[in-house]
Amino acid sequence: MVDAGEIERLLRGALPALDALVVEGGDGRYQVAAVGACFDGLNRVKRQQLVYGAIAHLIRDGSVHAVTILARTAAEQAGT
Repeated sequence: MVDAGEIERLLRGALPALDALVVEGGDGRYQVAAVGACFDGLNRVKRQQLVYGAIAHLIRDGSVHAVTILARTAAEQAGT
């Protein structure tokens, strides 16, 4: 079974432009809150696809079966 730390490591490796990342959860269910320039100009679906792409192998093998994603740009996080 994968833990939140492993998911965070995978996301940081795949999305090095992240300014902030919090991964919580366990038992196959995780919440991801990510902020970074990699989301600039992307709609919500494209942002989620970036995150899913980094952990797709864990979803395929059943280690992860539910992910809630909040992906924002730095400007959105700052409220501007």
